[in-house]
Formats: sequence, C-alpha cells, structure tokens
Amino acid sequence: MDDYLTVNRLLWDERGPVHAAAPDYGVEQFVADPAFLSQVVRFDLPLLGDINGCNGIHLQCHIGTDTLSLHRLGARMSGLDFSGASLAQARQLAGRAGADIDYREADVYRAAEVFEPSSFDLVFTGIGALCWLPDIAAWAGVVAELLKPGGRLFLRDSHPMWAATGDPRPDGLITLEYRYFSAAAPLVFDEPGTYVETEHEFAHTRELIWHHGLGEIVQSLIDAGITISSLVEHQSIPWEARPGEMTLGSDGEYRLRNGPERLPLSFTLQGVKRSG
Repeated sequence: MDDYLTVNRLLWDERGPVHAAAPDYGVEQFVADPAFLSQVVRFDLPLLGDINGCNGIHLQCHIGTDTLSLHRLGARMSGLDFSGASLAQARQLAGRAGADIDYREADVYRAAEVFEPSSFDLVFTGIGALCWLPDIAAWAGVVAELLKPGGRLFLRDSHPMWAATGDPRPDGLITLEYRYFSAAAPLVFDEPGTYVETEHEFAHTRELIWHHGLGEIVQSLIDAGITISSLVEHQSIPWEARPGEMTLGSDGEYRLRNGPERLPLSFTLQGVKRSG
C-alpha cells in the first residue's frame, strides 16, 4: 500500500492555498468582519454552547477558518494539521485577523507529542476529518490524551451511512455501494477537482480514505476513557453530498429534496473524559 500520509499530504498541500483563495471559505469576510464565523461553526452553536475561556485544540484544522471562529467565541485555541501548506494559510489568516492561535504541524496521531497531554478543556474535530484516519481507536486514544479530566470532545462529521451510499440514480433510489465498517485497506479515489469552485488544475488527485461505523467511533471513545454525553444525527451536511438530489437551506446546509428522513448525512457527538 502507498504511504497514506505522503499521498494525502500532497493532496492537501496543493488544496490549502486553493481553498484559501476560494470565496467558499470566506477568508476576506473573516478579515473584514471581526464577528464573522464559519458556516460550520454557526451550525454547531446550539450544541457547542458557551466555550468562553476554554483551552481548546482543533484537530485536522486545515486552513483554520473553524479554528478562528472558535477563537472568536472566546476560546484560547490551538490548531494541528499535517499539511504545512494549509497551516501557512491558517497562520496568515490568523495574523490578518489579529488572532493569537498556536498552530503546529504534525500527523494527528502525534498530537500528544507536540502539545502537552491533559492540557485541554475542549478537543474540536470538524466535519470531513475522520475519513483520513486508518485507526479510529488510536485517534480516540489521542483525544483522551489531550483532554483534561472533565474536558470535552466536540465532534461533527459526515455520517458513515451516507459515506457507504452509491452515486445518485435516475430512479431516485439510494443504494449502498461502499463498506460501512472499518477495514485495514483504504478506499482509493482519484478526483480531479475539489469541493470549492476553482479553475486550478490539480497535479495531486489520488486520496486514500477509510470508513468507520458509528458504533466503532462511539466504542473507541468509550474504551479510551470518554463518556458519551450526546449523539445527534442530522439530515443535513455542509456540501452537496448527493449532486442533483439536494436543496440548499438558509443555514448553508444541504438536505435531500425528496424524503430527507431516509438518510442521516452528518452527526454530532460529544463526550467527557472520565477522571482517573
């Protein structure tokens, strides 16, 4: 198997500057408006609650728009990502916005080596992160290492049931094509574009990803010493996950046009690190 870190880092190193330049991420809005928050964090607010004064870390932070949004909600934020090119954009944005955010470059499995263990009140993981990780149990262990006893994990991600579905069909049926549960071997895709509008022609298009079942994610966190406090499944997702079958809501989320109750598209999980 190809080294997944090398393949995926090349992919994200190329996409970081492209994403920062695209209107979709709203970089210029962040600079112009000190109160502006990313659409993802705005959606999260009812479940996220008050994080003012929290010492937080955003794992797999990409170009830092969600990280900056959490900073603007009053948290002392750090960010971690394995893509140096993406972190360069995150640091530039933080500097332009006058935000003091500690960004560090490392594979997520090394987070407790580059940040002090048991030092965070909040670990935040945004949507579209877990599929890049081959070992969900090891990830849960890292989350537990980073959190103080009583500290909180806030995770929103795409739903593994959606990830298992096949492409849209003319008859509107939703079918299962990909595996739902974790497996050692990655799924390999070759995608010429990206999820923002751009005329950039990408040189690095291969990606290696893994699916993890919802039960596997929950159990890995329980085994790592985290008590699950909340699990909410959503009928919406921040991108057009099934092209031609979705409508865009005023909240910036896409939902199935017909029978949205048929398929969970994303989920929010929260948990608290147990003492001892």
